[in-house]
Amino acid sequence: MPPVSLLIKPVSGACDMRCRYCFYAEVSKGRDCVMSDETLENIVRKSLAFAEDSCAFAFQGGEPTLAGIEFYKKVIQLQRAYRKRDVHVTNAIQTNGLGVTEEFAAFFAENGFLVGLSMDGNADTHDALRPDASGRGTYARVRAAAKLLRRHDAEFNILCVVNRLTAAAPGAVYDALKQYQFLQFIPCIDVSDGEAFSPPPALYANFLKVTFDRYYNGFERGDYVSVRNFDGYVNLLLNLPPDSCAARGVCGGYCLIEADGSVYPCDFYASDAWRLGNINETGLVRITNGEKAARFVDASKNIPPDCAACEWHFLCRGGCARDRQPFGGVPGRNRYCAAYREFFPYAYERLRDIAYMISK
Repeated sequence: MPPVSLLIKPVSGACDMRCRYCFYAEVSKGRDCVMSDETLENIVRKSLAFAEDSCAFAFQGGEPTLAGIEFYKKVIQLQRAYRKRDVHVTNAIQTNGLGVTEEFAAFFAENGFLVGLSMDGNADTHDALRPDASGRGTYARVRAAAKLLRRHDAEFNILCVVNRLTAAAPGAVYDALKQYQFLQFIPCIDVSDGEAFSPPPALYANFLKVTFDRYYNGFERGDYVSVRNFDGYVNLLLNLPPDSCAARGVCGGYCLIEADGSVYPCDFYASDAWRLGNINETGLVRITNGEKAARFVDASKNIPPDCAACEWHFLCRGGCARDRQPFGGVPGRNRYCAAYREFFPYAYERLRDIAYMISK
């Protein structure tokens, strides 16, 4: 029995924002429902029965706070009822911040939830692509949510999507976010038939270089800001385990569970073609050990031979499968390969310096 990691969507794609680059709005059409108490109990009961050592519950959307605070109180009650004494349970939530009230902030702090707060840089870069359902900017309300989380000593980090606007203003974006100390920068994914918001490789390379300069300079000054992808490269140089499936270069790190109990192998592949089963009908053992789950993992191992032979593969690992289309049989090159080939020679010696200083 392995450790278990779940990404749970209690309201599927329901959201009070209308982010212009949202890929999940396309995927989740027709899945409008709220998770029932029965489905929630089946998730908690079956995952804790299956887990060994640890069980991680992460809640996402859409916007997961729309499920209401009573839903998350029920989560805690069920975890306490079904947890085995030797299994460590953790909870996390990724939110756009609009639903973070005083009560939610206090609850997250009291119950040890790690909160991911979505904020795309400063007011200009954030409001341009992250309006609410009425078309109004949301930056001021997200910053207010960050203040609430700080006031209640809730643990949180910032997730910033690297789109064409944020990538074009790397210094301003980093400077606006560094006050929050823990940052994640994730490249945008374009929907199949919509406007392209993802940055071209040259622009992404420049974003990586400028933000890394600030990351490294802060480390040297003793003003360290955690940036997940840069921290991950340092950890690999220290021979520590990869902290994500993207850093491993192989899929299979978690399961996604929709509001109706449907299970998928990944948030980025929550399509009917990759549906693995339903938690209300089948246990996690059968779901995760099934033929389709194995085929999904095997497909992620496909990378071009020259990619595997690249001098930077030990850091890049090919990256996330979402960036290596086509997926499912034919090897694909990471769409940001050119960006990484420019970034790694630029940053490598300083990444080694950081790893050395940490290891002393």
